[in-house]
Amino acid sequence: MKYILLLCSMLCFVSCNMSEDKKERQNNEILKQVQHDEKQFPKLEANRYNVAFLIMDGVYNTELTAPFDIFQHTIFRDSIKPMNVFTVANTDAPIVTFEGMRILPDFNYTKDDLPKIDILVVPSAEHHLDTDLDDTVMLDFVKRVDKEAQFITSHCDGAFVLAQAGLLDNSVSTTFPSDIDTMRERFPDLDIRKEVLFVHDGKYITSAGGAKSFEAALYLCEHLYGKSIAESLAVGLVIDWKLEEVPHLIIN
Repeated sequence: MKYILLLCSMLCFVSCNMSEDKKERQNNEILKQVQHDEKQFPKLEANRYNVAFLIMDGVYNTELTAPFDIFQHTIFRDSIKPMNVFTVANTDAPIVTFEGMRILPDFNYTKDDLPKIDILVVPSAEHHLDTDLDDTVMLDFVKRVDKEAQFITSHCDGAFVLAQAGLLDNSVSTTFPSDIDTMRERFPDLDIRKEVLFVHDGKYITSAGGAKSFEAALYLCEHLYGKSIAESLAVGLVIDWKLEEVPHLIIN
């Protein structure tokens, strides 16, 4: 209620003292301020892994929603440390996915106080092979998270972001099958593997993406919680899950 009264009084003042164009600009600024004051952050439960999904315009639905579904369902399993899942972006405005879905980010990493991120997920986005790789603010954010995170995961061309940030310099990785040669050309010193759906090397898990993003996410759950939990998560989403049948590479 206090925000409504504040908004009404401030809009009235603006209306009485400014030209129409200037009033409109001022009103927009006031509305933005009120909206910011009312921003609701997700409730993050204690004793859980904090899992952040890095989103931006052009993010692909599957590489975002597949691991999101797997990780979110951990809260329905007993006797494990489940996951808080949330999105982070460089804006408070809705993100528009490549397929047209509109998503309101939970946190703006350029100005909000973010919780400690235990697992960062980098889904693929439309411009991960070009303009996104010049986004130094985004890349610096990824580098900062990497310093404390337990795992950094990518799906499809999200691996290009990790490579551009220098995270894969000493790791084996993979990416979307038809973009492997492009990644090898751009990052000739990296060890990038074909004919696998995901690679786990140290704290980094890179996957081919697409529907196989489910497999990479289930693998991380099996790594953290054991085979039976991963199988139960798969059953809950009607997924056939047998790690031994998924082409993958684990670097010990």
